[in-house]
Amino acid sequence: MQTVEEIKTIIAEAKQAAHEASLKYFNEKLGGRDAYSCGFAWVNIWGIKGNTKLGKVLKAAGLEKDYSGAFQIWNPGGLSCQNIDAKEAGAVAAAEVLKAHGFKASAGSRLD
Repeated sequence: MQTVEEIKTIIAEAKQAAHEASLKYFNEKLGGRDAYSCGFAWVNIWGIKGNTKLGKVLKAAGLEKDYSGAFQIWNPGGLSCQNIDAKEAGAVAAAEVLKAHGFKASAGSRLD
């Protein structure tokens, strides 16, 4: 099982990958303009109960559960735009990093 510091490092890696993917999409597909559909994106980590050792480590690392029971990172790319596609590109990248570290993760999004 990972320590709090190891989880924080994994989260930072996921957020960095998300930021890079969001920014790439924003610049290459949108030409640096905040255009088209606006919305939200996040990444969920599934299958971990909050009262388990790993659940407590995730909480100590700053993650919280959402209404579905998954641990969630909201707008993992941190991009300050409204375009849902750019934000979703970041969420997908973050989910891939989390999966590479053995977590069951998926990206989610919704239009505003």
